[in-house]
Amino acid sequence: MAEKEKDVTEKVTPQKAEAKKAAPKKPAAKKTAAEKKPAAEKKAAAEKKPTAAKKAAPKKAAKDHYEARLKLRYNKEIAGELNKEFSFKSIMQIPRIEKIVVSAGVGDALTNKKFLDSAVNELEQITGQKVLRTKARQSIANFKVREGQEIGAKVTLRGNRMFEFLDRLLNVALPRVKDFRGVSPKAFDGRGNYSLGIDEQIIFPEIDYDKIERVRGLNVAIVTTAPNDEQARSLLRRFGMPFSKE
Repeated sequence: MAEKEKDVTEKVTPQKAEAKKAAPKKPAAKKTAAEKKPAAEKKAAAEKKPTAAKKAAPKKAAKDHYEARLKLRYNKEIAGELNKEFSFKSIMQIPRIEKIVVSAGVGDALTNKKFLDSAVNELEQITGQKVLRTKARQSIANFKVREGQEIGAKVTLRGNRMFEFLDRLLNVALPRVKDFRGVSPKAFDGRGNYSLGIDEQIIFPEIDYDKIERVRGLNVAIVTTAPNDEQARSLLRRFGMPFSKE
């Protein structure tokens, strides 16, 4: 009996193996278009979709383009008037104000540094810009000045701040000078630059007389691109520089 069962097992087992081999394979399911789409394309498509946060983000407001009053006046009126007066071959030859340097010598800073601090603070109030402390280039024994010692302050103005300072100087500060009769028309250096001395800093409205250490003078140097004094004088006169009559 055991031998018969063994024979049956031996006969059936090979048949099953052959049946398994002959059985047809199931066809693989076809991939959909979405499945065939490369992963890179899926990622790109996801990036293109705007998120709710991006939609809600407000647009940045455009910055206001501010120009000082005298700068606008130069561009609209003064430049054309100068071109007509001197008949320049190129508009690049029309003179303009390049910069204004405001400075103050503080000799009493040699004995007390607080006078220099006060002068720096006043210049910053007048110009609205950070001030540079100036140092002695060499030692002077007679004045007890050592090389490198801080003896003054200055600030260089350009752009809108330059025009704003010039506007206040011409229309507010100078008219406050007692018995003012105009500024000298001869204070040019021969190369189109003008130097103006101011005896008292208190003519500027930014300075409070009750809060200053002492009254001190300032120097205002107006640097232009004019090649000579004639063109520079005409330029400053059109801005309103009150030259005296001689």
